[in-house]
Amino acid sequence: MARRMHHAGARPIGSLLPKLTRKPLQKYGFPAATLVTDWAAIVGADLASYTVPERLKWPRAADSDETPGGRALAATLHLRVEGARALDVQYRSRQIIERINAHFGYRAVGELRLRQAPLPGKPHPRPEAAGGPSASPARLVAGIPHQGLRSALERLEASVVREASGR
Repeated sequence: MARRMHHAGARPIGSLLPKLTRKPLQKYGFPAATLVTDWAAIVGADLASYTVPERLKWPRAADSDETPGGRALAATLHLRVEGARALDVQYRSRQIIERINAHFGYRAVGELRLRQAPLPGKPHPRPEAAGGPSASPARLVAGIPHQGLRSALERLEASVVREASGR
C-alpha cells in the first residue's frame, strides 16, 4: 500500500511567525509576539521609527499577588530609544502605556523603562556641518562678531572635518 502525503498547499510565512518566535520572545518576557511584530500598529509608525521594545519584566511571583481590585500587577516594558528622542518618549510614556494596554485589552504594562541606544539594524547617519558638506568653516562662523571665538570655532571645525575624513 502506498502512503498518501497530504499537502496543505502554500502558507504565508507570517502564519508561521508566532510559532517560531514564541520561545525566544518568552525568554525576554513577551507572552505574545504581537507586542514586537505589531509595534508600529500599536504605538504608531512615527514612534516605532525610533523605539523598539526590548523586554517585559513581570513582577516576581512573591510580589505578583493580586491587588485589592483583583487584578494582577502589570509588567515593566524596557524600551530602546534613539538617544535624541528619549525625552519625547518619556513625555509620551502614559500615552504609550495606554495604547499597549488598549491593544491587549487589559493592563499588561504599568511602567516604561527607557534605554538610550541606537536601534538595531538601523544605519547611523553621520552629522553634516550646519551649512552642508560644501560650506567652508570660515563661511559657517562668519557672522560671529568675537574674533577669538570665531577663530576657535574655525579651528575646531577644521579638526573635526580632518578627523571625519580619516586624515
